[in-house]
Amino acid sequence: MFPILILKTGALGDVVRTTALVPGLHSVHPHARITWVTAPGAVDLVRLHPGVAEVVALDARAEASCAAVRTRLSSTRWGWVISLDDEDPLCELASALETQRLSGAHHGAARERVYTSDVGPWFDMGLLSIHGKQEADRRKVANRRSHPEILTSMLGLPMGKPELHVEPRHMDAARAFAERHGLGERGPVIGLNTGAGGRWRSKMLSVERTVEFAVRVQSALGGAGSFVLFGGADERERNQHIVAACEGRVQLVDAGVDNALLDFASRVGLCDVLVTSDSLALHVGLARGVRIVSFFAPTSAAEIELYGQGEKVVSTAPDYCSYQPDADTSSLTPERIADATLRQLELAPSRRSR
Repeated sequence: MFPILILKTGALGDVVRTTALVPGLHSVHPHARITWVTAPGAVDLVRLHPGVAEVVALDARAEASCAAVRTRLSSTRWGWVISLDDEDPLCELASALETQRLSGAHHGAARERVYTSDVGPWFDMGLLSIHGKQEADRRKVANRRSHPEILTSMLGLPMGKPELHVEPRHMDAARAFAERHGLGERGPVIGLNTGAGGRWRSKMLSVERTVEFAVRVQSALGGAGSFVLFGGADERERNQHIVAACEGRVQLVDAGVDNALLDFASRVGLCDVLVTSDSLALHVGLARGVRIVSFFAPTSAAEIELYGQGEKVVSTAPDYCSYQPDADTSSLTPERIADATLRQLELAPSRRSR
């Protein structure tokens, strides 16, 4: 057995995306036993992965949780610790464990946060960059490699795909939801996740453009097709406006904004194509094998690996990839996104039997 520890908490979408490391780790280390440390709210995103033996929940803000996890993990002499978060408690944990190989962020001699040279391509673009924030930002904007490509290449692994597994009860609930709303009876099912929470307003597609897009696609399909509206708790009011504006014009079903993670993933899996911002839904859709149309304005499209499952619609404004919350989104038109969606529908195998 070769024990491998992955320390990855952070945004939920980043946790899903990082599961792309797992197949490569097993390919290079056939006897690997992978343990994954993540935030309590992200455990469901990893715990059912067949390549992950154990998931350990860590609340990095709670000293008791950090101490308990450290004690638990210290009983193992690790073959490889892969530390992908730059928060101080995770760096402290990485430094405290006995391991043959350490890759990633940890504490230096003076308890400062540092990172190993093998993961320079990743951390050189982040807050810990040894080159300073200005150069880190420049490198991030100039980057043309996807995150999974960067992560696997710097660790010497073949690139795998992210996976997100659900339990039968979640699939049963999704099928019941589809039957209740007649999804698939009128043609393809198109998911809509055009919000992006509260932080990145310019990641979103406006309510008006979302509705115009849906009307345009349904018209092109001759009135066929159904739309399923997704979102998180921050999009409750926004989604209500979309539902009201679509009434009588588009066959739209509201999936709700309070779904548990695996229920959300199961409902996303009902879609033939998911139209989404750069958000958790994008990574969930990819991990569930759904075809994707994703749009980008303030963030980098290059960082996202679609694995041949979709198409990116990228802002042509001068401030594209500026990481500004008010980036110009005017070039993300309903026409461009609708055209991409229709192309992806042509390529999408029906998922309605799943």
